[in-house]
Amino acid sequence: MTSKTISQGILRAIGVLVGIAILLYFLYTIQSVLAYLAIAAVVALIGSPLVRFFRKIKLPNILAVILTMLLMVGVLAGIIALFIPLLSEQGKNLSLLDIDELQTSLNTLYHQITNHLGLSSHIVEDVIDDAGLEKNILQGLDIGFIPNFLNSFLNVLSSASIGLFSVLFISFFFLKDSKLFENGLLIFVPIDKKKGTTNSIGKINGLLSRYFVGLLLQIFILFVIYTIVLLIVGIENAVVIAFLCALFNIIPYIGPIIGGVIMLTLTMTSNLGSDFSEVILPKTGYVFLGLLFGQLVDNFFSQPFIFSNSVKSHPLEIFLVIIIAGLLFGVVGMIVAVPGYTAIKVILKEFLSDNQIVKSLTHNL
Repeated sequence: MTSKTISQGILRAIGVLVGIAILLYFLYTIQSVLAYLAIAAVVALIGSPLVRFFRKIKLPNILAVILTMLLMVGVLAGIIALFIPLLSEQGKNLSLLDIDELQTSLNTLYHQITNHLGLSSHIVEDVIDDAGLEKNILQGLDIGFIPNFLNSFLNVLSSASIGLFSVLFISFFFLKDSKLFENGLLIFVPIDKKKGTTNSIGKINGLLSRYFVGLLLQIFILFVIYTIVLLIVGIENAVVIAFLCALFNIIPYIGPIIGGVIMLTLTMTSNLGSDFSEVILPKTGYVFLGLLFGQLVDNFFSQPFIFSNSVKSHPLEIFLVIIIAGLLFGVVGMIVAVPGYTAIKVILKEFLSDNQIVKSLTHNL
């Protein structure tokens, strides 16, 4: 091997590394666009059954897509409208807030909890003093955060508006031309692999479309259970709270815990001033039982049904995939674990169908 060959190999390797670095930087720069494309693809997968339904009843393709988009936008607007009364009511409560009365209610609740648990208020106060919580909170309080918060809120609102318009615009064309996304991917695929890639995309679309529809059904079941429980207990804004807590179920394993904590907290705070032993504790207990019932239904009925009939994966298999994705990529990884794993399984089955491991993992596909 001559020095010229070695130098050419080194230069080639450096060129490849530089090319990869440029590609990664480019992808990082357009990450917002990639996110819009991914969200639009999910929206298209969810809306595709509606488009097919409208086509079956002899509606023109463009009209079917427009009706589907209007329905989806209407659902989104309805969801947002659910929170408007809650926000306006909370704003009204804040404007009419009596600080002295609030402090009295919180102190009463604090003493009721400590008395019910058999704790001495002096012990709790000593723990707070030893930990320096009050001092740390006062030191960390900076009124200057208010204008910064408002600026950040406006920036987020502006970005969200642009993102919403972009997602709707891209989703419209994904639904209008179901082959648009597929044709875009096939540009980067070698000719001898295009047939297998086309088959994979078709299978992935079918599986993920059923998965996302099933996920919506899962959230709806929890929403109904939570709403019934909160209405029976007599919690204000029961529908909004139930929907919010059910929506957290999108995040596997962690989401239900967050939703449950929010529900129990709102149950307690909505009864400030009432007797802890006779009102707050029983109502919180009833809500907890309803929450537990909802999770039992979800874990032993909804999730196994969705996973087995949509993505064709065993619940234990899904559990391990979600945990691993969560450890590697955090909450986002847990959310996209099932769709991503399903896509990988379909691709492996198409191109590595003779491999024994692939056969064992994809025998249900």
